[in-house]
Amino acid sequence: MLKSNELKVGFLALIAFLILYFGFNFLKGNDIFSASKTYYVQYENVDGLMASNQVMVNGVEVGKVKKVSLVPDKGNKILVELRLNKSLLVPDKSIAVLSDGALLGGKIIRLELLGSGTLPEGAFISPMNEKGLTSLLKERALPVISNADSLLISFRQISKKFDNTGTYLDALLKNSNKAVVNINGSVSDLVAENKANINQITGNMRALSVSLVETEKQLKPLLTKFNTIADSLQAVKIGETLNSANKAVSSLQRIVSKLEKGQGTAGKLLMNDSLYVGLNKALLDLDKLLIDVRLQPKRYVNVSVFGKKDPGPTPDK
Repeated sequence: MLKSNELKVGFLALIAFLILYFGFNFLKGNDIFSASKTYYVQYENVDGLMASNQVMVNGVEVGKVKKVSLVPDKGNKILVELRLNKSLLVPDKSIAVLSDGALLGGKIIRLELLGSGTLPEGAFISPMNEKGLTSLLKERALPVISNADSLLISFRQISKKFDNTGTYLDALLKNSNKAVVNINGSVSDLVAENKANINQITGNMRALSVSLVETEKQLKPLLTKFNTIADSLQAVKIGETLNSANKAVSSLQRIVSKLEKGQGTAGKLLMNDSLYVGLNKALLDLDKLLIDVRLQPKRYVNVSVFGKKDPGPTPDK
């Protein structure tokens, strides 16, 4: 009975040890039952890379970081041991890029598979550090912080220059208050001294306003009569002008009608072409005469050197 209890305790302890061992390796990211191969990468700085971090190829996990250790003999460089899937072929010019795994932090190793040959198991892969979001934010934030510091220093210098301004403003306000009090006193005295005159002026203004009201009542009928007279005069002038225009238009219509009918001298000139025909014939005769004078001048000009007279031109029959 005792031996059976001891066997049970030992068997349970063995099972607990196996569960603890496999659970610890599982939490570390080590898959004991899958076939894998080991490669090494050497970095100057790993920025918080830890064991069990992922190794990715094109966004797919192909392994995990098995171990991260410091190498004092090589200038405190960091040796990273990678456990990759057995089926993954690693070319001879591959690069292990240390990059950010997420927005809030965490590191991964991203493999860029380059080359034509194949690296043997246990070989070193070329390292590369990629600037993560945190480092980029630091680079952007440092100039802003330095500028903010310089801006604060400038504000402090300006505020020091304005330290005495408050004193000057207080003095100016006090003087302004005194001036306002003096002005109020002067105005009050002036009003008290001229109160009687002001009352008299007010009474005169009231009397004047009453007179203006009465005058307005008397002027309204006169203005109404003037408006009526002006309208009548305007109507008379407009009527006379329209009558004159109508008479002129009627006269012009009569003249045009006579011209169209051929009445009068101007009508005959416009409607009868006899004057045009006569003038045209006279111009033709004058043209013939001028041509004959140019061709036979002796008919019309008689010049005798020895006093003998030329009988002149013989008239055409």
